[in-house]
Amino acid sequence: MKDLNEILGMASRVQEELQRAQDNLDKLEVEGAAGGGLVKVKASAKGRILGVSIDDSLLAPSEKQMLEDLITAAFNDARKKADEVSNAEMGKMTAGLPLPPGFKLPF
Repeated sequence: MKDLNEILGMASRVQEELQRAQDNLDKLEVEGAAGGGLVKVKASAKGRILGVSIDDSLLAPSEKQMLEDLITAAFNDARKKADEVSNAEMGKMTAGLPLPPGFKLPF
């Protein structure tokens, strides 16, 4: 059995690596789109919204409801993609860790 100091040291290193991975997620970008690309939302893999792009053709007052729906759809698409990228990146980090079966990290 490993001594307590070695186990604590390993846990500390794992925690540092996971923190770095979390910090890196805010640098990864995804783009959600709706309406065939008429509305686009850029977000970080952590879900922070970085920008919204709306095609000029949607700026007519008669298109207000459709524009609101497309913005909502684009946000949801960006969030879904952010979750996918986040899960993939965290999966890379935890792949080599000796975690017990069913153990989930709090991310």
